[in-house]
Amino acid sequence: MSVITSKLTRDQERMICSMFGHAKLNLIYKASVHSYNNNNFHYKCNQQGPTLTVAYNNTGFIFGAYISKDYAQTGQNIVDEKAFLFSFDGREQNPEPYRVTSTGQYSFNDGDTGPNFGSLVFLLDNGADIQSNPGNFFNFDPLKMHGNDLVLTECEVYRVEECDALLAKPWRNVTWNAESKKGLMETIANWKSGINSVSQARILLVGQVGAGKSSFFNSVSSVFKGHVTSQANTGTAGTSLTTQFRTYSIRGGHSKKPLPIVLCDTMGLEEGLNAGLDIEDFTSILKGHVQDRYQFNPSMPLQEEAPGFRKSFTLKDKIHCVVYVIDTAKVKLLPARMIEKFAAFRRKTNQLGIPQLVLMTKVDEACPLVAEDLKTVYCSQNIEAMMREVAAQLGVSMSAVIPVKNYSQELELDLHTDILLLNSVIQMLRVAESYCDDLFLDEEEKAD
Repeated sequence: MSVITSKLTRDQERMICSMFGHAKLNLIYKASVHSYNNNNFHYKCNQQGPTLTVAYNNTGFIFGAYISKDYAQTGQNIVDEKAFLFSFDGREQNPEPYRVTSTGQYSFNDGDTGPNFGSLVFLLDNGADIQSNPGNFFNFDPLKMHGNDLVLTECEVYRVEECDALLAKPWRNVTWNAESKKGLMETIANWKSGINSVSQARILLVGQVGAGKSSFFNSVSSVFKGHVTSQANTGTAGTSLTTQFRTYSIRGGHSKKPLPIVLCDTMGLEEGLNAGLDIEDFTSILKGHVQDRYQFNPSMPLQEEAPGFRKSFTLKDKIHCVVYVIDTAKVKLLPARMIEKFAAFRRKTNQLGIPQLVLMTKVDEACPLVAEDLKTVYCSQNIEAMMREVAAQLGVSMSAVIPVKNYSQELELDLHTDILLLNSVIQMLRVAESYCDDLFLDEEEKAD
């Protein structure tokens, strides 16, 4: 599996985070993925700083514990004045959390077992059972804590990161008003490549399953339509919902005239063999060989004689900019194999001289402060840190990394979301224009 997904809903995560003030949760261990195993738990969770254990049972309870100190397998009982147990009914729309602090000197045992908070021990005997013994470190009502249901359906551990600090001054300047939005839309509508044969910039979106590629197209299209719309297939699935190569033109305003940009969508990247977008198909797309609505076959790359292969192509059919789409909230969960796959795609794109950008989606899910006010995106130390991490992992400059928020659950447009989306499109057009300028110069040199 290429993406490890939190079982918490956004509202549940926000409620839990409210217990810390402003904080962000990064999923580092999930029992259904990493197994109900004490060694695996420690391998993933040791030396991670403050952590939150979240457990789920069939009764509907979501419960666990927070500690502010490291797991290190010292075998000692640890004093932690900030530690607490919590619980709430996950079936309720607005549940009231049940919070219990330590009754005595100790808060957790730093041994070789699973998460051990004295009165609650998880991953008991390397399984899905828990041990409940109220009064040992913490005293609680079992009915309120877990409904006397001691068998888990899932157990997750999150690293808790403080994100209550905003920079005094944004490190990128953005004008957040209606006039700015209008100007950005006009700039996009009036863009020209500088080459007569290229009337539209072709932007290829590449990313993991669920990163938000199709949602990005829907979101940009919504801005120009004036209302939230959904044309590309989106949702949550273990494998890519996009099974075809699709090229989407965006039509602006009442004129319905196509804008000078085409967003190209592909299968999501996956770790496994014969799964997700293949690098040979990726190369064929870059060169302009793949036709719209070609049905991907992960076990067999597109062949020259096959239907969907474009033998005759021009510059307008090629890709003018590759955009790698990354879920901001999953930056620290990028598996090594996925980073290797991105690197292979980057090398191939570099060989062909095509410019590349990184689009970081779901910034509101990655930082509570940004969720409260999208205008703080370039003041958030947390977002800046994740952008730097992505830049280092993918081998691009910070100037090539662009944060955005897609429309996912909203029914109405939001000015600040629109401006962030439009700014990202402007950057794509700028690098595509530079690519076309280089091609134009090459043609001139050949003519000379």
